[in-house]
Amino acid sequence: MNAELEYSVMQYHAAELRQAAAEQRRVREARKDRPSERRHRSVFARFLAS
Repeated sequence: MNAELEYSVMQYHAAELRQAAAEQRRVREARKDRPSERRHRSVFARFLAS
């Protein structure tokens, strides 16, 4: 493969990886901010089921 093309593909792939990592960080931060939301939902679901 042409070296310039290979370099461009590598840069594009690195940008995709950075974007995916940033998205994962946002998801982890959002989960950390609301850790008890799932627990409340399951309590509410148990209440509805009874």
